[in-house]
Amino acid sequence: MSLRIGKHLTLAGTDYSGKSPEQLQSLFNQTLEEGMHGLCYSAYEEGQQPGEILTVEQIRRRMNIIAPYTKWVRSFSCIEGNELVPKVAREFGLKTLVGAWLGKDQDLNEKEIAGLIQLAKEGYVDIAAVGNEVLYRKDLSEEQLLEYIHRVKKAIPAVTVGYVDAYYEFTDCPEITAACDVILANCYPSGRAAISITHWFI
Repeated sequence: MSLRIGKHLTLAGTDYSGKSPEQLQSLFNQTLEEGMHGLCYSAYEEGQQPGEILTVEQIRRRMNIIAPYTKWVRSFSCIEGNELVPKVAREFGLKTLVGAWLGKDQDLNEKEIAGLIQLAKEGYVDIAAVGNEVLYRKDLSEEQLLEYIHRVKKAIPAVTVGYVDAYYEFTDCPEITAACDVILANCYPSGRAAISITHWFI
């Protein structure tokens, strides 16, 4: 969870602490049936972890399950089979928020950026996310992240480009905020059920 001392704010919302498991299940089913704007998507199956190569079959299998309940999917990487996620999403008529996973390995970063740009040029990207919580993890400096964001924006000027991080990083790093076409803020509700919610502010 993206939590820093002094940065923890409780998000306004509904208190579910008094709900029974049956009531929570009913609320979940209602939300599912009504449909969701978007879902963060992972094709990894039991026993798999990032770094293992994904297959188009497993991506399609999971996409088939969620497609009736959402309009968008968010992917996190553009290598190791993850580049297939936005292509399969298009088969199901879904819009895509495609992420390039950035970290301390510069060689992998270059592959991610190249993959994101290629997917966008091929028409598979509705929103491009250049990195996910790299400032929070301190994997990159602001200057390094800005360079990647500007490179992607220059390469795919017709595509909306943003960056994903904990909401307070956008206040703390105004140059990053200014460089983004869209703010992709991770908000974590307080309490035991801490679920990542990425808000897309356009």
